[in-house]
Amino acid sequence: MTQGYLNKVYDARDAAQTRALYDDWSDSYDAEVAENGYITPSRCAEALAKFAKDQTAPILDFGCGTGLSGLALKLAGFETIDGMDLSEEMLAQAKAKRLYRDLTVIDADAPLAFKPGTYAAIAAIGVIGAGAAPISVLDTLLHALKRDGLLVLSLNDHALEDKTNEARINEWLDCGAARLLLREHGPHLPGIDLGSNVYVLEKA
Repeated sequence: MTQGYLNKVYDARDAAQTRALYDDWSDSYDAEVAENGYITPSRCAEALAKFAKDQTAPILDFGCGTGLSGLALKLAGFETIDGMDLSEEMLAQAKAKRLYRDLTVIDADAPLAFKPGTYAAIAAIGVIGAGAAPISVLDTLLHALKRDGLLVLSLNDHALEDKTNEARINEWLDCGAARLLLREHGPHLPGIDLGSNVYVLEKA
């Protein structure tokens, strides 16, 4: 299995460096992760589908990248998907897949440009962790949901090594602000022997 960018992506960097790396990776991203068996998008989409009450309701694919997560969500039965990402080049790849109703370039740490409750569910697949978004994104996304809204996210094994990541999830659960519907460890990128936890949370 080859690792063109996979051997770089988990290194810590600031938002501008992250954007540049994903811009540069955009043309080869799909092929590289596919070669390494990237399965977390389908695991997340299928998990979300188990709990979603209405798959016709709009959902947000946050950090959608090239659209592999959007494809998994479509295959799981979700009909109306909007995507957001900080990389314009990644979004160009996503646009070409014709999966999304709307695609938006975002800035790291910028407020979300939609009203809370706009989406029945939000997906953050492969978004949080080393070399990607900080765990504070969890707070942003849960605050953007209305009561009973769903959030599906993943933390790969690198992200799980940082105990503050899962601890933030537990803070939401322990105070009753969210309910854990699913937490399951499984394969992430089998080609590099990397696993991930998939979580489905319901806003209380």
